[in-house]
Amino acid sequence: MKRQKTKIVTSIGGQALMEGIMMRGPQKCTVAVRKSDGSVELEEIKPLDWAKKHKILRLPLVRGIVNMIDSLVTGEKALMMSADKAMEGEEEDAGEASKVDKWIDKHLGDKLISIIMVISTVIAVAFCIGVFYFVPTWLFRWVSGYAAFLTEPVMGLPVFWQSAFEGVLRVILFLIYMALCTINKDIKRVFQYHGAEHKTIFCYEHGLELTVENVRKQIRFHPRCGTSFLILMLIVGIVIGLFIPINHPVIRPVVKFCLLPLTVGIGYELIKICGRHDNIVTRLIAAPGVWMQHITTKEPADDMIEVAIQAMKDVIPENGEDIIKQ
Repeated sequence: MKRQKTKIVTSIGGQALMEGIMMRGPQKCTVAVRKSDGSVELEEIKPLDWAKKHKILRLPLVRGIVNMIDSLVTGEKALMMSADKAMEGEEEDAGEASKVDKWIDKHLGDKLISIIMVISTVIAVAFCIGVFYFVPTWLFRWVSGYAAFLTEPVMGLPVFWQSAFEGVLRVILFLIYMALCTINKDIKRVFQYHGAEHKTIFCYEHGLELTVENVRKQIRFHPRCGTSFLILMLIVGIVIGLFIPINHPVIRPVVKFCLLPLTVGIGYELIKICGRHDNIVTRLIAAPGVWMQHITTKEPADDMIEVAIQAMKDVIPENGEDIIKQ
């Protein structure tokens, strides 16, 4: 009997937010937020969409870098928007604002928020570069002083043990960070919305009606998740590190950081392959990221699923351009 062709969604993705979800389809991007009064508000957000404007930005490897920049910028807009929407109504209950708050709002307003966001982003990026690039290299230099065999080449690769050590340490640091995030009550809710997002996308991909009951039955681990992308980047970074024959404690991490665009590009292509194909190879590639989603996704409440469904319905194109046939 001829196998029935199935639907696979290739261009709809999402992002969990504070009390909401951002769903992105081929034609539009929508933020759905659960407000303090219990209602759900939808608002369209404009992504950068550089790849649509310039053909060269759609080339393999390049498109991964462009997509990451676009996702970061659009995600930041969505986070700010969701925070504002979720807090609407709460400000009135908090009482009259102080004179200082009124003065700041009048004279600085959004400018102050933008300045704070830029400063916090710069600090966060600098911290991540230090922890994920310099610390592993310096620690290896210290450890190798007590274990000389770690500096010996393996299969002609002079930095085999160093790259493995640095890569495994980065994965461990990332796991510890994500595990600590689950302690925070607000972050745990974000992870629940993350689960609602995945379940809703799976429900749509399986061709089922978007209802709370149907969505609840789906699994919450998706191969195209951003978490899988981050884990793949860490693994790809280990492989790339094997071919950087430099062990200087400053130059090596700088070179590896400069090669980050290549790491991003390769990781993105692997994610696309895993999203389009389901076989033993793609399952092995996606396995570390899927396992990591046991931490970054939690089972959502029904009201969270309702938010995800509304966001999804708003970005589904009528012409079906988000679906391919196998």
